[in-house]
Amino acid sequence: MKPASLVTCLWFDDQAEEAARYYCGLFDDAEITHIYPQRGSADGRAFLVQWTMLGQKFSGMNGGPHYKLTPAMSIEVHLETQAEVDALWDTFLDSGAAPQRCGWLTDQFGVSWQIIPRGLMALMTTEDDARAQRVTQAMMKMIKLDINALQAAADS
Repeated sequence: MKPASLVTCLWFDDQAEEAARYYCGLFDDAEITHIYPQRGSADGRAFLVQWTMLGQKFSGMNGGPHYKLTPAMSIEVHLETQAEVDALWDTFLDSGAAPQRCGWLTDQFGVSWQIIPRGLMALMTTEDDARAQRVTQAMMKMIKLDINALQAAADS
């Protein structure tokens, strides 16, 4: 018997395959693992697309206009360096993503992402409440997160 597993399913109107292909192009180890056709569809459109990205499993379903994605659900990407944060951020923006506050953006498909430098977690988990508060206040003023500026706020 196989152990239970988790898959995040994203609901799209009709762009699941396009979104999956875009997302798989963002990360070296990402791949589409299966495309299930929409039965009875004359245009060959997918009903469900499955992919893996950074070791996580996702499904994209073309479910129609009944539900919309919101920032209430987001995908967090934790990156080691500011250069990685900058590169991924710029890739999203170049594809039509809308930047939000605190390292969030919403891509052209309506999916919300958080692009986070790993160093932020270390700064936030300090036992020094004043230090963590300074980091939080600096982060709340940012659009794209800047680990050097966050570190400077922590040290001030």
